[in-house]
Amino acid sequence: MESTGQEVLDWQELERLGASPADPVNGPTSAQARLRLFGQQEEAVRVTLFRDHHAWCPYCQKVWLWLEEKRIPYRIRKVTMFCYGEKEAWFKRLVPSGMLPALELDGRLITESDRILEALEGAFGPLVLGMNDPAVLPLRQLERLLFRAWCQWLCSPGLRPAQEQAARAAFQRIAGKFEQALSQQSGPFLLGELGTADLVFVPYVERMAASLAYYKGFLLRSEHPAIGRWFEALEQRPSYLGTQSDFHTHAHDLPPQMGGCYASGDANQQALATQIDRGPWPLGSPDPETSQAEPANAAAFALSRVIKHRAAILGRSPLGAENFDVPLRTALTALIHAKPLPAPAGSAPALRYLRDRISVPRDMPLHAARRLRQALEATASLDPADGTAQGAPIPVGHRRDQDPQPFLRAATSVLPTA
Repeated sequence: MESTGQEVLDWQELERLGASPADPVNGPTSAQARLRLFGQQEEAVRVTLFRDHHAWCPYCQKVWLWLEEKRIPYRIRKVTMFCYGEKEAWFKRLVPSGMLPALELDGRLITESDRILEALEGAFGPLVLGMNDPAVLPLRQLERLLFRAWCQWLCSPGLRPAQEQAARAAFQRIAGKFEQALSQQSGPFLLGELGTADLVFVPYVERMAASLAYYKGFLLRSEHPAIGRWFEALEQRPSYLGTQSDFHTHAHDLPPQMGGCYASGDANQQALATQIDRGPWPLGSPDPETSQAEPANAAAFALSRVIKHRAAILGRSPLGAENFDVPLRTALTALIHAKPLPAPAGSAPALRYLRDRISVPRDMPLHAARRLRQALEATASLDPADGTAQGAPIPVGHRRDQDPQPFLRAATSVLPTA
């Protein structure tokens, strides 16, 4: 594939412009970390967390957040969720069910996230109040009611307009009860300060906000302001920002996990889904995905993550590694210089294939992912052959297009599954 004739940077030039990574061991929460010490010695580690490569599993996120908030030193071993690829044989020998998360504490293996948190509380003390505290138990039950109402709205096919409205109303009744619980305290969190009760809600309420925006055109934060304030308070904490995903990742990873997610099909839903997929980002004002301003190094951080994993990205491209090299460098040049460059002819589908497979937080944080998606989209739109051509659609029955193994095998890969 011929060059565009523009000042497209080579890999060495791009490498000089990438951001330096933060310390994964003692720095902010990171999906790429393999060891967390919080300033302690490695001899202090009593815990190994087995979680998914994809950094998507909601039950893993709950345990992950607890360890980060309590600053408990721990190791991380990563396992493939079946949705994304074949589960590792070594893990199936350790946990025959393949269930995630799993946790080893002082040599004892524990599965199921609630049992894991109970064991951690026994070893290290609760985070505010424990899982079985009388004040926490009804909140755990409320979370299950909210989960059920969400599933009945999101995962029911063929709803007629009246049924859509009834399912929405049922969900909002339970969401209102969550708002009431949040409003019992002067601060934004349940029971006063961030504790286990909040962490029980975090994974699925995050997925509710994303999926209902994409499939129903429903913006949870604005419809339920107390939940919006709860998210804003969470987003002040590095522990949450390091585990937080975005609307695009959740909207496309949920269907195979949930057995299908069904769009309402009205004009508002279709417009919002299209913007979540293709931009521009942010989606509006106020931003329905995050209250955090974009960090100054968002583009440079995205660039550094792509450079780290470029071999696997190039190798997985529909164009093939050799033919995708110039289009990818063109998009990365546009990313770092914040100036659109035309894509080589015929490269738009491959650029958009990559745009659609950036995963948050596995690959990079939310704002960095936006910058990279925007650069890929802008570059693709300038393809002189066909600036509207799309990549292969994202599967809905599985996400084997996100198999981590090629990235684990490559010495330098791009879409990180580290």
